[in-house]
Amino acid sequence: MDFSAGITFIFSQTSKLLFSLGSHFSLTSLAAALLIATLFFTWQRVKRGRRVRAKTILRALFPKRILRSRSNEADIGYLIFNVFVFGVMFGWAVLSYQFISNGIIAGLVALFGPVSPSTLPVYVTRSVVTVMLFLAYELGYWFNHWLSHKVPLLWEFHKVHHNAEVLTPLTNFRVHPVYTWVFTNILAFSAAVANGFGNYMFGETAYQYALSDTNIILVLFIHAYVHLQHSHMWISFRGVLGRLFVSPAHHQVHHSSNPKHFNKNFGSCLALWDWMFGTLYVPQREREPLTFGFGDHPDAHTVKGELVDPLRNAAGHLKPLWQKRPADITPVPVAERKQA
Repeated sequence: MDFSAGITFIFSQTSKLLFSLGSHFSLTSLAAALLIATLFFTWQRVKRGRRVRAKTILRALFPKRILRSRSNEADIGYLIFNVFVFGVMFGWAVLSYQFISNGIIAGLVALFGPVSPSTLPVYVTRSVVTVMLFLAYELGYWFNHWLSHKVPLLWEFHKVHHNAEVLTPLTNFRVHPVYTWVFTNILAFSAAVANGFGNYMFGETAYQYALSDTNIILVLFIHAYVHLQHSHMWISFRGVLGRLFVSPAHHQVHHSSNPKHFNKNFGSCLALWDWMFGTLYVPQREREPLTFGFGDHPDAHTVKGELVDPLRNAAGHLKPLWQKRPADITPVPVAERKQA
């Protein structure tokens, strides 16, 4: 048997995952997160007047209770599944980014007429489009996340992510394939609309600044602190910063099983849309007591509970709303039927 194609695929996926600067799990972004975490725990000990020892910092970075938890083991499985087994799902979208973008441009031309090409320097037009596409990504992310919590059918698939009982950067891969499919289509639409308006505004094709096909602003956020959002590190942004950016504490609150935290902080990097739409919860400066996951879910970390059951549960929401189940139909007495 020829395994060359499979081996090539595995190496290709691994390379994209670890060595692409635009990857959400690149070695450079993980190294940046590790450095920030090390400095954070070191500063915590210095602030309390305690000795700084490498062994102590190492234990703080990688607690055994997290490393040995069933939830973390399941997250490793999701990484393997989503990257190597179901990796082709990533990037697949029924909605065509280019088709929608061209349609937006054509519609604007029909309504307002053609626009002369901009005389602005290229770096200006590219910078504006870069910001527009980043904001569109954030809005698409927020809207998809909001829908996933508000629509019962979609929640069945997103609940997989919230079943995590500990948070690590690997938890980012703890998603159901159906959730990924919905997510990629919403992002394709939001980005295409922004690109269409941007290109019409300048009267010519303007490209974003990107690294490995990923918006450069998003890459900077990934390297700054996005990995720490799924972690045990309580870094809270307060004041204006807490209304503009999703700190690690913001997202940890989003995972909280405390009802006062439900349906809060849907953003990825920016808290701006949460602030605008009333779903923002700015965490306290000091760590709030949080628990994650659903304690009453015995199959939370199994293939059945996380990949099969969501499909079965979602099927219950797909029954036509106009079709009543037999148990919901009140029988008509025989005497009334005869009179009719």
